[in-house]
Amino acid sequence: MKIIIASIKHTHFANEISKCIDDSAKVRGTGIARRSPVYILNKIKSGNAVIATNYNKFAGFCYIEVWGEGKYVAHSGLIVAPEYRGLGLAKKIKKKVFNLSKKIYPKAKIFGITTGMAVMKINYELGYKPVNFSQLTDDPSFWKGCQTCKNYDILTRTDRKMCLCTGMLYEPKIN
Repeated sequence: MKIIIASIKHTHFANEISKCIDDSAKVRGTGIARRSPVYILNKIKSGNAVIATNYNKFAGFCYIEVWGEGKYVAHSGLIVAPEYRGLGLAKKIKKKVFNLSKKIYPKAKIFGITTGMAVMKINYELGYKPVNFSQLTDDPSFWKGCQTCKNYDILTRTDRKMCLCTGMLYEPKIN
């Protein structure tokens, strides 16, 4: 199994990654923002994504988003193909994307929102703390990305203060 920074040679996986995210949202029945193949493709081309492959077969993926002019970084789209679930792959992918974020954006606060207990546990182990949404980016573009989630109406009704997701934040120790 390889877990590496995605590059142009991985662009052929964009459709499969997008479909895997979409299928997971349907199966879980919980909030998960869907991403188009073009969106995934752009993340791969930018060098802001991590991919896991097994003998050139897609196994998992996660990407970095930059918000608030670089003050915040979010990890999104964490997905593991069904046949590779339960093997600890999500944790390895998340750690790789976390370290990539700290390297590229050393002063940025790193955050995520999730309904998944497994992701919350991984984030906690990496040093994230649960926070109110008001402590996350106020960049409207970030919150626009939640529109494809089935729980978006909750987020809008509460003026982006609450949702079914849990916000988690890692604040770097800056000397």
